[in-house]
Amino acid sequence: MNSPASPVSYTSFQSERRLASGPPHVVALAVKLAAARANAKPIQIFDDSTGRSVDVDTRGSDEDVLARYFPVAAVEEDKLDGAADAPRGRGRPKLGVVAREVTLLPRHWEWLSAQPGGPSVALRKLVDEARRTHGERDKSRARQERAYHFMSAMAGDRPGFEEATRALFADDKSKFAELIAAWPIDVRDYASQLAFGE
Repeated sequence: MNSPASPVSYTSFQSERRLASGPPHVVALAVKLAAARANAKPIQIFDDSTGRSVDVDTRGSDEDVLARYFPVAAVEEDKLDGAADAPRGRGRPKLGVVAREVTLLPRHWEWLSAQPGGPSVALRKLVDEARRTHGERDKSRARQERAYHFMSAMAGDRPGFEEATRALFADDKSKFAELIAAWPIDVRDYASQLAFGE
């Protein structure tokens, strides 16, 4: 769904019906409107990248809600503009290099130091190789976990939940679809979207 570089996207449900999907400000306004109706049913909001439930602050006017959630990109842009004026520190900021602490045993440091280019180059090569080798498996696991978080919140007490979870983690798409076929359509469709990108 979302990569770290892609915009944040949420999906909201009122009871078992999907209300809205999209950027936080769109979902927040839809939730505010739905919650204002008489006899409003409970509303849950999910982060499309994780499948986890999130809280959205809908207090105040529509303008207040927009001010809270819409200008996130503009604020980030302002930070970047301000960063250009700030004194430059160490490292290679134009390449996106970020300095962080890594804790290793002495034998690991010894091996890394003996590698061509030193520890930083060796670590970058190891990470790149791991991403190439395990990238698809990692994406699959992330999809499964994302769907599981949503399913637990919205369908944990539904018939077939445990069997559907087993099919999800076995990556058995047809069995998964069969087991959730009787679930409410919006819950079923969103679970499938999170699990298999459909």
